[in-house]
Amino acid sequence: MPGDGSLERLGREGRVVVVGASLAGLRAAETLRAKGFTGTLTMIGDEPHEPYDRPPLSKQVLLGRASAERTALPRLRSVDATWRLGVAATGLDMAARRVRLADGDEVPYDRLLIATGVRARPWPREAEAELDGVFCLRTRDDSVALARRLDAGPGRVLVIGAGFTGSEIASACRERGLPVTVAERGAAPLVGALGGVVGAVAAQLHREHGVDLRCGVMVTALEGDASGRVRVAHLSDGSTVECDVVVVSLGATRNTEWLAGSGLGAGPRGIACDAGCRAFDIRGIVTDDIYAAGDVARCPHPLFGYQFLSLEHWGNAVTQAAVAAHNMLSESTDRVPHMEVPSFWSSQFGVNIKSVGVPSLGTEILIAQGSLKDHRFTGVYGYQGRVVGAVAFDHARWLPFYQELIETTAPFPLPFATVDRHPDGQRPIDADFPDPSVPTHGPTVTLSGYSPAERRMTFTPAH
Repeated sequence: MPGDGSLERLGREGRVVVVGASLAGLRAAETLRAKGFTGTLTMIGDEPHEPYDRPPLSKQVLLGRASAERTALPRLRSVDATWRLGVAATGLDMAARRVRLADGDEVPYDRLLIATGVRARPWPREAEAELDGVFCLRTRDDSVALARRLDAGPGRVLVIGAGFTGSEIASACRERGLPVTVAERGAAPLVGALGGVVGAVAAQLHREHGVDLRCGVMVTALEGDASGRVRVAHLSDGSTVECDVVVVSLGATRNTEWLAGSGLGAGPRGIACDAGCRAFDIRGIVTDDIYAAGDVARCPHPLFGYQFLSLEHWGNAVTQAAVAAHNMLSESTDRVPHMEVPSFWSSQFGVNIKSVGVPSLGTEILIAQGSLKDHRFTGVYGYQGRVVGAVAFDHARWLPFYQELIETTAPFPLPFATVDRHPDGQRPIDADFPDPSVPTHGPTVTLSGYSPAERRMTFTPAH
């Protein structure tokens, strides 16, 4: 907190530092100014670009319908900030309240918001990852480089991983008329996020649009030619795929390494926070001057049994940033919890996919409207007798209704007959999620905790 301990002083003279100059960071900064913060504001970002929108990178930009340079996020208001772009944060001194930067500088703060997000998980073998033609897709520069290579008309594109991003990339390649092979270690595309029942529909979409979809296999090696260009991928079933472009879509890694040794409760799963976005230290004690928001935050959600959720969702970044900014400026009695119901959307193979809640928490699914066979339906997920999520394929008009059921902890199965119920949906069936110990590619929600009321650990004092 500021030197005299007063929030009023923070408004007049205080220093707020935001590490992470993307969606969550920008929206938090705008909220701080909208709520009357008049002190100094510093925005730190490791990329040289001002905040930009990421969803178009795997859709419109790859299709050539938008340039990466035109994906800048709209400014809702002036943030009157000092921008430190193109320089990464490398350390945090919690006692001195200072952020260390890669250029050797240190930036003092009274309140700190960490919104460092995630980065694409690279191909694990460095020499193979550096072959010409091997790409990841997370940043604006990634999208520009991949779009340029697709413009050149490669003979075949291999996409490793059929999560949402991998599926969107495959869809864009097919729309460009490019031959595509997709390798997914799970039983179907999207299986980690939506389960096997819906994953089977996603697999049909891939194949109906000409994708060579290989499920239940892993890419074991990438092989290049004498000039260092990727040429062949080796798969775990002994087959090979000749390709001159490989897109690695193996999910994301949370950007928390720079916090190692800081004393903050941060690790590979993200930064542990309370429901008001205040970060915990490594002893499990909540801090009062450090907050987290967006993909890097891991917060308990009251609607989902106080599970700690890490959400890689656009809408979550916006709402969580607003909550964090509000609480940074508020006395304890005025702070609010982050209780937004998660929502997500994707567009692939001509189908709009939208979800609300946490489908991956469900164990059963009821096809409440439409038909799986027609690829146009709404599926409702249940867990322990209540509605926890819903997904729609080209059927989104029902989602606000199911969102309300999630918010009111409505019972599952649904105690009423819906007006549009198809024979597919007469009874709930197993949602067919994979064993959580067997990783799949690219889930957008990570469940990583339990209610604080549940004792699951015993601490033994050191001797």
